[in-house]
Amino acid sequence: MQKALGYKCSLCGEEYDFEAVMYVCRRDGGNLDIQLDLRQVTPAQITSSPEASLWRYLPLLPVANPGGEGTPLRAAGWTPLYRPRRLAQKLGLADLWIKDESRNPTASFKDRASAVVVARARELRAEVVATASTGNAGAALAGMAAAVGQKAVILAPRTAPAAKVAQLLVFGAQVILVDGSYDDAFDLTLQAAQEFGWYCRNTGYNPFTAEGKKTAALEIWEQLLTGRAQARGRLNIFVSVGDGNIISGIHKGFKDLQALGWLESMPRLFGVQAEGSAAVANAYFSGGEHIQPVSARTLADSISVDLPRDGVRAVRAARQTGGGYILVSDADILAAVAELGKTGIFAEPAGAAAYAGLVRAVQTGVIQPEEPVVVINTGSGLKDVRAAMQAVPEAVIIEPNLNALKRVIQ
Repeated sequence: MQKALGYKCSLCGEEYDFEAVMYVCRRDGGNLDIQLDLRQVTPAQITSSPEASLWRYLPLLPVANPGGEGTPLRAAGWTPLYRPRRLAQKLGLADLWIKDESRNPTASFKDRASAVVVARARELRAEVVATASTGNAGAALAGMAAAVGQKAVILAPRTAPAAKVAQLLVFGAQVILVDGSYDDAFDLTLQAAQEFGWYCRNTGYNPFTAEGKKTAALEIWEQLLTGRAQARGRLNIFVSVGDGNIISGIHKGFKDLQALGWLESMPRLFGVQAEGSAAVANAYFSGGEHIQPVSARTLADSISVDLPRDGVRAVRAARQTGGGYILVSDADILAAVAELGKTGIFAEPAGAAAYAGLVRAVQTGVIQPEEPVVVINTGSGLKDVRAAMQAVPEAVIIEPNLNALKRVIQ
């Protein structure tokens, strides 16, 4: 069955044939939504699947089975949903869950998008897949590509955290560090893809990235909204926002479920941005959809973006679901890294930003005690150890004797 019907521009509504290699609308540059024929899909096809990965949702994805059994490509997704009761108690919440995306093969949410993009690249018989990245998207592409022998080229700003660059290199991608910002690397990747005929994975540009990311919404539906651990009341989801593609992808997933008639009520989506990188939030607060570039400055490198490439859909994700946007400081983010760590979850700054946003929402009365909440941790703290060390006190150094140890303990 041909599940994908075509592409539709999210701005002007122009439609395009699915067989064309499309990225954005030719008329106005708007992000493209992939239109799917889901009429023959049943809940049993999903819930009875033995797949413990995002590929359990293959009937709802616009790609064919990519193969790669027994590789990390088939292990992306189906991440755990934890219930940290001590955090819930501290915030005065009855129901709090954290979806931990650091459990993905390359330790971030971006594995979802890269797995689906690599599947599409294999369908297109693309020789090279390229992306711009501050680290996570590149590592995800490099890892998923390595799993199936696909060549990958990654352009990253030279300021990317060393641990993330190490991942890119270890996975065997061709890594090029750009002496500029993420946005500079993004634009250069577009030029290179056109010049060399590469398939471009860029976040908020390739429509298959949102299709991969929507699988997080499908998992939340299956893990929390189908009776296994039924949330009491309308769900609220907090997610950090940089380019805007994660929150728009999650929105797409819930919209697909709603179109199928499987979702009783649309969860409210809350985007969290760093104060120093708030282009999407600024548009939301203005009441419009115009994304005005900023000069991004935040320690949360994964959400440090001057010009979000999926900003309009990210604004709509909050507005159309009755959610909102919340700004947090870098100090708030570091405090959230430390707080999550005390529950056994090691979040990178971008992932901790979502929790910092929840803290702010509770403090300001945006979230009431009885409202159920899911916070999405988008990546592992091991990806940015330098930032993590700013969040906690330094370890004490002592002489190797019991008296020295006693002085410290007492």
